[in-house]
Amino acid sequence: MRFFNTKKGLLTMGIIAGLGAALLAYLGNPKNMAFCIACFIRDTAGAMKFHNAEVVQYFRPEIVGIILGAFLIALFVAWMGYYYIAVFPFVFSIYFAFFFRCPNRNSKIPVGEELLVSPADGTVMEIEENVQEDTFLGQKCHKITIFLSVFNVHVNRAPMEGTIQYQSYTQGKFLPAYKDSVGFENERGAIGIVGKHRSILVILIAGILARRVVSWKNLGDQVKKGELYGMIKFGSCTEIYIPGDVELCIKKGDSIKGGLTVIGRLK
Repeated sequence: MRFFNTKKGLLTMGIIAGLGAALLAYLGNPKNMAFCIACFIRDTAGAMKFHNAEVVQYFRPEIVGIILGAFLIALFVAWMGYYYIAVFPFVFSIYFAFFFRCPNRNSKIPVGEELLVSPADGTVMEIEENVQEDTFLGQKCHKITIFLSVFNVHVNRAPMEGTIQYQSYTQGKFLPAYKDSVGFENERGAIGIVGKHRSILVILIAGILARRVVSWKNLGDQVKKGELYGMIKFGSCTEIYIPGDVELCIKKGDSIKGGLTVIGRLK
């Protein structure tokens, strides 16, 4: 056990992880995401038919290995007699299994072309009127900001049916997701959806713990209302810009669920 507290031990574990990632890439995982938790969720959800994005319809076992590994480490440490230390990997294994959950909501998505559903689980942090949005929409919009804590579901869903005609990724800082400036300073990814009656913009923003924004869709892809299209890992913020006349169905402080909660009705 002491070996892994030494530099040689850490180097050995790093080599093992690196070789494992290379092996996963060789066996078929994307080469730039050979060891990726977010990709695991994307691909497993596709395999379970929760979304229909191409080339992501297969099961990836590496994160199951991480969760199971943490659990086995807990059992081993407990068997060695270090019961208090065993609590930490056991709690981590339970939490990671809880955090990377992806509830099946396809049969519960509200019907109606005029209804917009929430893109994320979380709490409505702010609702602003007449906010100028120039990156895609080029007009004043209703802006809804949703804060996701580390206990919320972190997969994101399309608020309406349409075609992705704008997509961007911006590197940035990792300020706490509740800060007012995160939409301009933090790492973020945006998609613009053009629907039958309206165009909208959704921005996923990384937080102090959320170190990566992941999109599973590409420019030109079709999305259905409530369909999974991305995720932010470990606490984050989601913004949605809605132009034109819309009746908002939520208020500041509301707890909402992605794909289930109706946030607005187009007029």
